[in-house]
Amino acid sequence: MSRLFGSVRARATLGATLVVAVALVAAGTAVLLSLRSNLIGEAGTRAEQSARAVASELAARTPYDRLSGLDGEDRPVQIVDEDGRLVAASEDLERITGTATTDVTPRSPKPDDDDDDDSGDDSDDSGESLAPGQVADETTFTNGSATIDGDTEDYRFAALEVETSDRGRLTVHAGAPLAAEHSAVSTTLTGMLIGLPVLLGVVAGVTWLVTGRALRPVAGIRSEMAAITASEDLARRVPEPATHDEIARLARTTNETLAALEASVERQRRFVADASHELRSPIASLRTQLEVAAAHPGLLDLDGAVEDTVRLQHLAADLLLLARLDAGERPADARVDLSALAREEAAGRTGVTVDAEPAEVTGSRGQLARVLANLLDNGRRHARERVTVTVRREGDRAVLAVADDGEGVAEADRERIFERFVRLDAARSRDDGGAGLGLAIARDVAVRHGGTLTASAAPTGGAVFELRLPLAR
Repeated sequence: MSRLFGSVRARATLGATLVVAVALVAAGTAVLLSLRSNLIGEAGTRAEQSARAVASELAARTPYDRLSGLDGEDRPVQIVDEDGRLVAASEDLERITGTATTDVTPRSPKPDDDDDDDSGDDSDDSGESLAPGQVADETTFTNGSATIDGDTEDYRFAALEVETSDRGRLTVHAGAPLAAEHSAVSTTLTGMLIGLPVLLGVVAGVTWLVTGRALRPVAGIRSEMAAITASEDLARRVPEPATHDEIARLARTTNETLAALEASVERQRRFVADASHELRSPIASLRTQLEVAAAHPGLLDLDGAVEDTVRLQHLAADLLLLARLDAGERPADARVDLSALAREEAAGRTGVTVDAEPAEVTGSRGQLARVLANLLDNGRRHARERVTVTVRREGDRAVLAVADDGEGVAEADRERIFERFVRLDAARSRDDGGAGLGLAIARDVAVRHGGTLTASAAPTGGAVFELRLPLAR
């Protein structure tokens, strides 16, 4: 059960069904209340019409035994005097509730010698002031029941006062049956109780089918991702539905992630292969020299062994730095003055001149020094006579430029030189040209510091490398 309702499809179906159920119950309750109110209102209107008909006859001084409203078989009527005594009632009325009195047998009027003189005064003391022969405008409604000729039903009673000239203030209670209201409400309620589960079943079924169809691409994506995980084949892609909804965007994003992951893994594989290749040469050379020295100590090339060891040390340091950069190592938040850093790195290097204005940036002093050292080494390697370092401020950026007077870099190669283990001069030895990691490290460090590193042609010939970093705030 927990697995069933753990699925999006089941939760969506349950949620939609519950929402529809609440809406239907609320709507059904409102319909029943409105229907009941309307039917009770209609019954009250009929009861008031009956009461006014009897009150009009009383106002016309019609005797009780000749009132037309007292012979109805389904309309209970009571006439009560101002003392609360029943003076007239419908034929065959056996029991009544909900009116001013439960009596069903009329009593004789109380003798009063001054009826004609005092009726007006008495009427002024009870409710609406009425003239003789006048029927009150205000009607009072109550609910009750009555038994007529053995049949008991619920009724809506209307109470209406009338002032007579011969019998004083009388109150007419007339009822209209509520059987139609009960029947209609009961029928409607029965229909709702039968139709509600059926409608909820239809809603649940349709929602289950619709969500299943909508989530079918997700199942395809999940199964393909499971297959990719099992096979470790990052060249595979998940199916993209031909729609323009969130699932299609999810599939496209997943494929973009797989493509980036594939490129990253492929780049890592090439990096490992190139690193192994680059490490193999100095290690093999150093081993050969040590083996020769072990057999013939007099033939030991100590300078060559030291050079191979230093080169191996530099290569290992480059590889470790690249590994830290690839792992997402964040630079420090120290403030670094590029002009001071440029002068420190240029000191002791022949043919390097510095023209710098103060420009502070935020980052790792060690990594930025490594960038400048790599650019100066690259410049000295390709320069004919001199390398120029400039530092300036441009808006909210600090610009450090390293220019040489060599042959420059062809426009087609100005991006490729920043790739790892790339050397444009294939004939150049590894001893002279390095492993091809210096510029790659420099650009990675620049990007990690929120900047850029680009190559272009120098105005005086040669190449110029520009490092742009945000100024420290």
